[in-house]
Amino acid sequence: MDQVSRGLVGALAWLVPAFVIALVALPQMVRILREYERAVIFRLGKLIEVKGPGLIFLIPLVDRMVKMDLRVVTIDVPKQEVMTRDNVPVTVDAVVYFRVVEPGAAVVKVENYWKATSLIAQTTLRSVLGQAEMDELLSQRDKINHTLQEIIDRQTDPWGIKVTAVEVKDVSLPEGMKRAMAKQAEAERERRAKIVNAEGEFQAAEKMVQAAAMIAEQPIALQLRYLQTMREISSEHNTTTFVPIPIDLFSAFLKK
Repeated sequence: MDQVSRGLVGALAWLVPAFVIALVALPQMVRILREYERAVIFRLGKLIEVKGPGLIFLIPLVDRMVKMDLRVVTIDVPKQEVMTRDNVPVTVDAVVYFRVVEPGAAVVKVENYWKATSLIAQTTLRSVLGQAEMDELLSQRDKINHTLQEIIDRQTDPWGIKVTAVEVKDVSLPEGMKRAMAKQAEAERERRAKIVNAEGEFQAAEKMVQAAAMIAEQPIALQLRYLQTMREISSEHNTTTFVPIPIDLFSAFLKK
């Protein structure tokens, strides 16, 4: 009985430390990654592979894991003071959408891909908008956004970053420029109104000339028009009376 007890005590002496070691080492050996996560594995400081998603196994004290998120990330580019090509000072801000497509490159080739992408977006925003005129900045926003996306994506591609979209959110103009643009728009509206009025008068005069030519060919049309005018006036409730007198009665007086 003493030998059995001593055997049990010896076994427990080995099992308890092993159990404790297993409890400590198991969380470091087994990891579970979500669908949008990847694990960049370093073994003794050397990059070996990218694992995930799902269940992965690591060697304790040997492997080191850096978890990367593959979802689209949004960065707000701070407001930038920009001088356009036609020397107009404007304040612009933008938003950049990007995601990690190569987790290994995003960890090894750049220290902080988030900060690096944000700084490149700021410098590119000032550079591109400085080459555009104010009218282009206000009316061709889609073209400018596409140019910004291409340039930033080309610069961040070696880091395993894919820039999916860049949107210029707001363009702030000086108050003096806003007043000048308002005056310009008002003057443009007045110019269009005058042109429309002149075109209407021209068309009316043209129709009157055509009507006069038709009446000259058919003098009876003038008499019919006179009678129609009398009818329109007499249809209203008034006491005015019209007595038509042939103009031929005054021809003798006109000759004298």
